[in-house]
Amino acid sequence: MTHSTTRILVVDDETHLADLVATALRYEGFETAVAGDGRETAARVADFDPHLIVLDVMLPDASGIEVCRRLRGGGCRAPVVFLTARDATEDKVAGLTVGGDDYVTKPFSLEELVARVRAVLRRARPEHAGPALAFADLEIDEDAHEVRRAGVRIDLTPTEYKLLRYLLVNARRVLTKRQILDHVWEYDFNGNDGVVQTYISYLRRKVDTGRPPLIHTVPRVGYVLRAADGCGGADHGRARR
Repeated sequence: MTHSTTRILVVDDETHLADLVATALRYEGFETAVAGDGRETAARVADFDPHLIVLDVMLPDASGIEVCRRLRGGGCRAPVVFLTARDATEDKVAGLTVGGDDYVTKPFSLEELVARVRAVLRRARPEHAGPALAFADLEIDEDAHEVRRAGVRIDLTPTEYKLLRYLLVNARRVLTKRQILDHVWEYDFNGNDGVVQTYISYLRRKVDTGRPPLIHTVPRVGYVLRAADGCGGADHGRARR
């Protein structure tokens, strides 16, 4: 992905802040648009088709969390970086729960925001896509950016996708929370590795519910992708050609 083709929608009812953020992102080479509330956001998503949305949590007609929920419900899969004046953990978790991919707490530096945006974009669209990766009945098609289990497509957010891919290419290897955080998020969340546990639970609901579990917890160590009996498919972590 080149910056010249990357569109970012900035949503904030503080016009001066929205314009400042949009200008900073344009300076970095991104194409930008702005919106001031939830209703305008829906319209701009439809006509601008952003690759990423920078979304303020406090909007005049709806919370950013509710706006994100509506966008996800309507099929929008663009990554979302929340801007929030709230520093409470429950607010951050709420944003991630509805499909957000990162958050930046106000006041913030423009350099920090740009770094977060770049990291989320890298997670959303890996630079080097390749053939399908498979383990047991789980398959990731990197060219199509799709995940299937037993032939059934599983809808994942960009962060969930990158987390599952990391587990898959390291199948049967126990990964610590710190390893996962460093590889998947590429930003240390101020040392808060609780986000890993949160996203593992999201993946389990989507990947393991109603099926033999593949994602396992190793107490006091981390997580591992393996078949329930400890034996996975012969293709684990390799590309099918």
